[in-house]
Amino acid sequence: MKNMQKRYWLLTAAIFLLGANAASAQAPLEPAQMPANTTFYFVWRGQPSAELRKTNSIAALWDDPAFAPVRSSVTNAILKSSEEKSPENRLTRQQIEEYASLAENAFVLGYLSDRQKKRPEASNDSSAANAKPWNGIFFVYDRAGKEAILSKAVLSLRSSEKEVPQLSQMTIASVPVLKVQRKTGATYWVEHGKYAVSANEPAVLEEILGRLAGKTSSSATLTDSSAYKEAHSVLGSGQVEFFLRVPDLKSLAPDAAAGGFRLSPVLEALKLDAIHSLCGRVLMEGTRTRIQAVALGDTGPGTLFDIWDKGSAAPAALNLVPADAVSYSDTQINLAGLYEVVKRIAASILPPGQQGNINMLEMMAQAKLGQSLSSALALFTGEFASLQSSPSLDNNKQIYLVGIRDKPGTLKLIHTLLSDKINSERAEGETTFMKISAGGSSSNAGTAQWDFYHVAATSDYLVVGSRLEPVREVLAKRPQVGGAGLASAPGFQAARAQFPATINGLGYFDFRKVDWPALKARVVAEANKTPAAKRAPGAGKAATTPTPSWMLDVDPEVFARHLHVASSASWKDGQGLHFDEWIE
Repeated sequence: MKNMQKRYWLLTAAIFLLGANAASAQAPLEPAQMPANTTFYFVWRGQPSAELRKTNSIAALWDDPAFAPVRSSVTNAILKSSEEKSPENRLTRQQIEEYASLAENAFVLGYLSDRQKKRPEASNDSSAANAKPWNGIFFVYDRAGKEAILSKAVLSLRSSEKEVPQLSQMTIASVPVLKVQRKTGATYWVEHGKYAVSANEPAVLEEILGRLAGKTSSSATLTDSSAYKEAHSVLGSGQVEFFLRVPDLKSLAPDAAAGGFRLSPVLEALKLDAIHSLCGRVLMEGTRTRIQAVALGDTGPGTLFDIWDKGSAAPAALNLVPADAVSYSDTQINLAGLYEVVKRIAASILPPGQQGNINMLEMMAQAKLGQSLSSALALFTGEFASLQSSPSLDNNKQIYLVGIRDKPGTLKLIHTLLSDKINSERAEGETTFMKISAGGSSSNAGTAQWDFYHVAATSDYLVVGSRLEPVREVLAKRPQVGGAGLASAPGFQAARAQFPATINGLGYFDFRKVDWPALKARVVAEANKTPAAKRAPGAGKAATTPTPSWMLDVDPEVFARHLHVASSASWKDGQGLHFDEWIE
């Protein structure tokens, strides 16, 4: 079964990535047709139109002839994985191309909760404990024009299973159905009219077939639910769309897992009911692609929403970002809120008589840190940022920023936690530089190989990098940034204007500043290097990691033709947590 599932996911990846240029704007089962007890759905509305594929930057990049080496590498990876199969079950290149065309049509993957399920109260009723677990998964595919290829793919999947399933015919909702019985359970498969439908429960299959036939139009639908109405602004359209009613997860989770661990108290501590839904979509709008995701619910104190900071108009770290930065990202976390969530989870795991152990953990932290965990967390603002100014995206020039409130207290904490790893420390004016070991190993020659991080502590930030020079460059440019940094760049300002006034996360990537040939040369050079510690004994300097063929063959300018700017932001308001990104 495991091998069959692996093969299935490989085929799924192939049809997503290699689909041709048909058009489909309608899902086989839209939210307005779905039953009211739909807990989850994922919709793929088919490949975009041929015209949109020409104008949209992401689709045009994939279709560009110069991108062929990358497309070919995906096929080759699937072929290589297929080599592990027996000869009769191996995929051929022609089969992969055929299966890839299945992505031209739309499909829906979803889950229906059990309407008859009543969570058993504490009792000795063994019938509830021994009842067959409910599996409400369903799959609907628009097979119009793909009937032969779909049948071939399904037969191929079944034949690849180690144990041949038992097949039998039955009738559900007046439609002939194929029952596929395995040791792990039964699956029901229908190819009827323009649809192919699969489900693991007869009741689910009957419900879905009725919805597809329009026989239950007067019944309540998912769109009638308060959770869907709350999320409607990001649902109902998009190439890809998903929706999950989070409170329903409690009914899906087993009350007791292996080893006697009980999951329900943890879910209660997380207060999942406060999160009404997780949903999102991917939209292709002209040249741009938009990615939206939201967690909607009650954002009042004491819920998971406490983890995220309320935000500000502009991240403070933006003042350190020079105008020549290629990329910048910033996240603001409410560390105190995160700590409270962790404590609630820890308390839920402990037996009733051991709740005092939470205080014991605080005492252990006090002994180790010389202060409480809450006091240690209060040293930091919760802002974490990164920036890259290298046109070749050199990892050695990546800089990380950690916001702090108390420099002396932060340095004391670093000494307490990392005293044995601090290689050197010196003060230059108001900045303290530290060289901290990240670990080491031994080479074949017997010499120690150490990785270090360089940390510069200012009054408000820890500036961290794997090389000292980039750290110094950021600090040197800081007095000059003022009104001449990235924040004042017209492109950045235009991107920032797309999002609300108050945000708790921000991202910006200017692909136009990337030196694509230099990036390719660097990636190829690094791929051909194998650290001494990873070489096989006696392999010597000749041992290298082969460079992927697509890196050698792809024309790096293909990226410059289609990718220009990516910008994103997150924010928390009275409705929930929001994420929005534009790629153009």
